[in-house]
Order: sequence, then structure tokens, then C-alpha cells
Amino acid sequence: MGPPDELSSGDLAELMSAFTEVTTKLERTHAQLRSEVARLNTELHQANEALQRSKRLAALGEMAAGISHEIRNPLGSIRLYANMLDEDLAQLPEQQQIVQKIGRAVRGLDEIVGDVLTFAREMKVQWQECDASALIDAALEMCCAETSSGVVRVDLLSPSIELVCDPTLIQQALVNVIRNACDANCAAGGERIVIRFARRKIDTDRRPVEGIVFSICDEGDGMPQEVVERMFNPFFTTRATGTGLGLSIVHRIIDAHRGKVEVKNNTERLGATVELHVPVKQALVVTRGEFVSRNEVRVVKSQLETAQRMG
Repeated sequence: MGPPDELSSGDLAELMSAFTEVTTKLERTHAQLRSEVARLNTELHQANEALQRSKRLAALGEMAAGISHEIRNPLGSIRLYANMLDEDLAQLPEQQQIVQKIGRAVRGLDEIVGDVLTFAREMKVQWQECDASALIDAALEMCCAETSSGVVRVDLLSPSIELVCDPTLIQQALVNVIRNACDANCAAGGERIVIRFARRKIDTDRRPVEGIVFSICDEGDGMPQEVVERMFNPFFTTRATGTGLGLSIVHRIIDAHRGKVEVKNNTERLGATVELHVPVKQALVVTRGEFVSRNEVRVVKSQLETAQRMG
């Protein structure tokens, strides 16, 4: 039996080229798998964080609702007696002023309790066709005492954009953001609040959709990064007064509309801008949306397990 045929230099070069090509493909595939595993891990971590946050908010909401009801009952009695005293002291202006201060304090406490109850209440969205400009006008009317004449409206694309939303909830979100902007201006000596809206593609939890962005820009001192990271947490506030629930309620309202809230410091001047991103149409009902969300979590887990086995 003769010796095996020796490989020629050409055969060896072809073999090495094929080996290199296969190795390169394997390395590329391995890198893609590692990248996919990292992405799926991130998505799963975010989904778990959102679930835990939802559970914490639910427990906190139940506790807040119970406490708020216990406080609101005696507040009603105090308000009633203060009104009676106010009428009886019509001839004693100095004493009447003291009673009126009590009445204002009670109204302030009642507003705080109202915020807590709003936060604790289940968010039920009543979908209607609305006009974006009318929503801003209604919000400005509700907080006209705080804004006075320092508001500039800038409607970039159209004086009228139709969207499907809960007008009461969106107005409340706008009011809370506008009042925060007023507080920021008051603390820093700012003069203007610029409000605008525009149609834009926005990112939802599944894909980019046609949406509208409400933008409220103040002339305050801006916000440090640590404040931006915590500002939507319940009961977090940088002010000496208030419950710290205003922006948390805003976040819940926009989240219920399948939108998002973005906060950024201004670059060309002082202050910060809060953007409310809201889809103009709501194609899915809540029950279907919840099913899709749970199904997506299962798909992410399945993809993650497959990628880890292949890696």
C-alpha cells in the first residue's frame, strides 16, 4: 500500500482559507449571540423592575387610601365649623382673619389628601376624541392664578391635533407639570413658561407609533441628574411643602395612555423641559394590552434560554 498523497501548496492554502472562513463565521455568530443575550437580559431586567414597581405602588396606594379617608372626615368637620365662625365673626375683623387662615389651611390639607387619593385610586381611562389645543387651554384655565401672564404658547405644526385620550386625566397631568414649572420659575426668578405641542413618532413599549408631544419649558435652575432619576417616585419632593405626588401622578396617567414622560435640562437657556409623549390613537383595549405584555415576557424568556444554550 503506497504512501498517502501529499497535499499540494494550493490545496493547503484552500484548506486554510476554508478554515479561516468558518472560524470567522463562528466568531461573528458567537458575538451576535452574546449581544442578543445581553439585550434580552436587559429587557427581562426592565420587565421585572416594572412588575416590582407596580406591586409596591399597589400596596402603597391601598395604605394611602385608608389613611386619606381617615383624615378627610375630620377635615370636613373643621371646615364646617370654620365657615360657621367666619359668618359669626363678621363684626370682628381681626378674629375673622384668624378663622379665615384656618379655612385656608384646611383647604391646603384637603388638596394634599386629594393628591393621595388620586394616587391611590385605580387608573381607569375613559377614551374620547379630543383636541390637543383645547386640552392645554383647559389646563391653563385651571391654574391661571399661578401662571398669570407668563405663559407663551407655541403650536409648531397646527393649531389643532386630534387624539384619543382621557381628557380629564391628560388635563390633570398638564396642570401638575405647569404648576411645577411655575414653582421652578418662582424659586429662580424665571419669567416665562413655554408650552408647545407637535405631532411626532414616539416610542411605546412595542414599536414607534404616531403620537403627540406636549412640551412644558420653564426658566428655573434646572434639575440635577439625581433629582431626574427620582422625581417620579411617590412622595419624593425637593420643596419644603407638598406631598411629592404630583409628578408621580403624571407618570401614572401617561403610562395608562401607553406613552412616556421625558425630562431634560435646557441647553440654550436656564431651566428644564418636561415632555409628555401620548399616542394619538389607542388601538388596543386594556385587557388585550395586558395579554400582549405577559406574552412578550414569555417570548423574551424563551429567546434568552435559547440564546444561552446556543452560546
